[in-house]
Amino acid sequence: MGTDSSLFSGWSIEWSPLWLDVKTFFLSIWLEAIPFVLLGVFFSAFIQTFVTEEQVRRWTPKHPLVALPFAGLLGFLFPVCECAIIPVVRRLIQKGMPLSVGIVFLLAGPIVNPVVLSSTYVAFTRQPEMALYRGIAGFVVALIVGMLVFLFVKKNPIRLGMEAQISHEADHVKATGGKLSSTFAHAVDEFFDMGKYLLFGAFISALLQVYISRDTLMDIGQTPLTSHLVMMGMAYLFSLCSEADAFIAASFANTFSSSSLLAFLVFGPMLDLKTTLMLFGTFRFGFVIKLVVAITLLVICVTMLIPI
Repeated sequence: MGTDSSLFSGWSIEWSPLWLDVKTFFLSIWLEAIPFVLLGVFFSAFIQTFVTEEQVRRWTPKHPLVALPFAGLLGFLFPVCECAIIPVVRRLIQKGMPLSVGIVFLLAGPIVNPVVLSSTYVAFTRQPEMALYRGIAGFVVALIVGMLVFLFVKKNPIRLGMEAQISHEADHVKATGGKLSSTFAHAVDEFFDMGKYLLFGAFISALLQVYISRDTLMDIGQTPLTSHLVMMGMAYLFSLCSEADAFIAASFANTFSSSSLLAFLVFGPMLDLKTTLMLFGTFRFGFVIKLVVAITLLVICVTMLIPI
């Protein structure tokens, strides 16, 4: 032991301050997201084990004019953030929920839930109406995207290989017998499936946060359109949890307009770096690209039209 210590005693790694910041941001994003990912995968595993396809089809309203608003309001009943909701929606779609209904729940859920709206109300003590505007804008954007998916997406966009995974999981349930043990087995599988995208997204987000100057972004955002784009870009890169991002948005209240702050609050929970990677792990490439374009354009339009 003494010999080994003497061999490595002269070795030491000198981390630059920027890399230490990257490590700090990475760990903060990871630690912030991981409890919600665990919540999501266990909820998803519960659905896989205890809820049948027939029950999902029976509970979902048949008419799209009822089903889409219904999905938008599910966030009140299932308050999960954007990290947790992707595995849940994937499981519901696999169980028979219409794609358009699942997409509305996916986009509105992390915004239209009591925990997120309460944190927004607390963060914007001088503008409490921001919580109301955030809920309305998030609901409207999710509803329009869901309607577009209902009208124009006719093929199943679930990524190739998922059907085989479902069959394997169904066989696993039959083989193991016990539903409780199957729930934990599904949760572990789902955690490693989603976790690698979260891990990579958190690292890239940490790199960008450290090496892109906020002053540069503020210089760019001098017009209404560019200020919206800058705030949405920051929401995308920062990859914050929707239950805490309002406090970051409030810190820019004296620099950017209220409508661009609203764009930050609506866009981030719907789409950020880590969730984009998680979407690519669930849906086909072309569908995710169209989804990203539709969400971006609609968030800009809706938040610029709200008179605040």
